[in-house]
Amino acid sequence: MVNNIIEYNKEKTISYQDYRDLVKQLVEDKSTTGNEKTEALVEYTMLNDRRMKRWDKTVKVSEEAQQKVSQFKGDVTWVVLTESWCGDAAHVIPVINKIAELNDGIDLKFLFRDENEALMNQFLTNGGKAIPKLIMIDNTTGDVVNTYGPRPTAATKLVNDYKEAHGKLTPEFKEDLQRWYNKDKGQSAIEDLLQLL
Repeated sequence: MVNNIIEYNKEKTISYQDYRDLVKQLVEDKSTTGNEKTEALVEYTMLNDRRMKRWDKTVKVSEEAQQKVSQFKGDVTWVVLTESWCGDAAHVIPVINKIAELNDGIDLKFLFRDENEALMNQFLTNGGKAIPKLIMIDNTTGDVVNTYGPRPTAATKLVNDYKEAHGKLTPEFKEDLQRWYNKDKGQSAIEDLLQLL
C-alpha cells in the first residue's frame, strides 16, 4: 500500500464518457493527447478509438465478479493517468470503466500523464512513466490505498519474460501482446481489479 496523501487537480479530471468523446474528436482532428504529436501517435489514437469502441460493447463481467464489486463498501476515487495513444490503455480502460460502473462507491476519473508529471512521478513503474496507471484514493482520508497498472498481471509477466530473454520489446512481440489482449477479453484485468476492492 502506498498510503500517502496525494495532490491532484480535481478540476482537470474528466469522466470516462468525456475521455471517449475527446478521443473521438482527436480522431476527427487527426491529433493525439500528450506532449508529442507524431504521425505514429495520431495513428495509435485512431486505432485505440476503435479498440475502446469494441471493448465498450464486448467486455463481459461475470455474475460472480459483479457480485464481488457490488459488495464493495468503500468510497473511493479511481484516478487513471493515461494518454490517447497508449495501446495498453485502450485495452484496460474500458474494463476499468465496466467495473467502476457496477458500484456507486467508485468514482472513476481520468487525467493525462504529460499534463500531470508531478503526480505521474509518484507512481512510476520500474522507474518509468508507464500508463495506464490507476490510483485508488480513499475519499474520506485522502490516502492512496492501492494502485494498478499499466497492464494486467498476466500481460506484465509476458512483457517481463520477453524483455529478460530478448533485452527489449520488438514490434512482433507488441503484435503478440495485442493478440493476447484480444484472446483474454479483459478477464485478467477484471481479476486484478477485484483484488483492489
